[in-house]
Amino acid sequence: MGLTAIINARLCDPTASALSEGTLLVEDAAIAAVGVVKVPDGAEIVDAKGMILAPGIIDLGVFRTDKPAFHFAGITRAALMPDQSPVLDEPGLIQHAARAGKPDFWVHPLGAATRGLEGRELAEMALMKSAGARAIATGRRWIADSGVMLRVLHYAAALDLVVITHAEDGGLTANAVATDGETASRLGLPSAPASAEAMAIARDIALARETGARLHVRLVTTAAGFALIRAAKAEGLKVTCGTSPSYLFLNDAAVSDFRTFARLSPPLRDERDRLATIEAVADGTVDVLCSGHDPRGPEDKRLPFADALPGIAGAETLLPLALNLVREGKITETRMMALLAANPAAILGLDAGRLAPGAPADLILIAPDTPWIVDSAKMAAAAGNTPFDKLPVQGRARMIMKGGVIR
Repeated sequence: MGLTAIINARLCDPTASALSEGTLLVEDAAIAAVGVVKVPDGAEIVDAKGMILAPGIIDLGVFRTDKPAFHFAGITRAALMPDQSPVLDEPGLIQHAARAGKPDFWVHPLGAATRGLEGRELAEMALMKSAGARAIATGRRWIADSGVMLRVLHYAAALDLVVITHAEDGGLTANAVATDGETASRLGLPSAPASAEAMAIARDIALARETGARLHVRLVTTAAGFALIRAAKAEGLKVTCGTSPSYLFLNDAAVSDFRTFARLSPPLRDERDRLATIEAVADGTVDVLCSGHDPRGPEDKRLPFADALPGIAGAETLLPLALNLVREGKITETRMMALLAANPAAILGLDAGRLAPGAPADLILIAPDTPWIVDSAKMAAAAGNTPFDKLPVQGRARMIMKGGVIR
């Protein structure tokens, strides 16, 4: 592949405190040098024209591999949730899932914690790890049996695999589609208290303490949930958490008029919890911003609200909505890329998500001020089920390099 020099870039190193101007040199599939770099004779030149040069986004927890949407979004790696058909609970299924997307992007499958994600019998974690599983996940479900969850965490700790959990106490949320409150009451929707999240997190933290396991709560959406995460981190437990833009920029009023594109799992929360989610990103409690990408067509969404399936096509709006937090002064660009790339890589044990010599040349150029309008009818995703339809946003990935090759 030879040498490529990306010049006139604003370098966004997730480990730095701020952007810096410079050049990045790519040799074959890896970063060869970054910063003040003498461009070798014969190198192919890519002029960044002042755009932000950052590591490719690593989306932790997508429900579908979606090449067009990932390419639009600047996603170069995606961790695939085990909630597939069939469930990713066997080594052969893990191997098959890991082959999808290459060479344009890499899929890192998450192995199911229990067979069929049914919460009863442990899946073959060691064999799935050997086949390429980067973590173990409970999928969209919470493991109700604490004895089973204890064994999951014990085995995962022995294998040095992080356990990625869904934080809703199923005994409270069994048939709920919304959060208790004025909106759910007005619409007559089956609902559950927001405390279902804190109850699930508290149980899983207690078991993580018991086992020494690494625990990642994929989506935290409530003030009470974040308080528990903060306390666990202060205690020194190996606990991390994520959230997604939906919980940062929408509250439960978004489901008014029975808008199924805002039907999520966990459901949208009230305004107090939305503001608490922004604060948790700003103060460092949140480790990961993820899209939860789950494109669903009319057969899943053009239904009565309680019958519609949860999920949104989130990949394409992940970067511009994360940039909103930068514009609002909540985070810096480098902190944004820690949330979108470096931290997901660390949780999954990937050598990626950084601008450093020897790192994979998985890179994106970001034009942070480019305006565009989210349009569900024109999305690159397999389906346009976004609650942000017609929202004016700013920021686009203008170039994607995967493994040293511009895609």
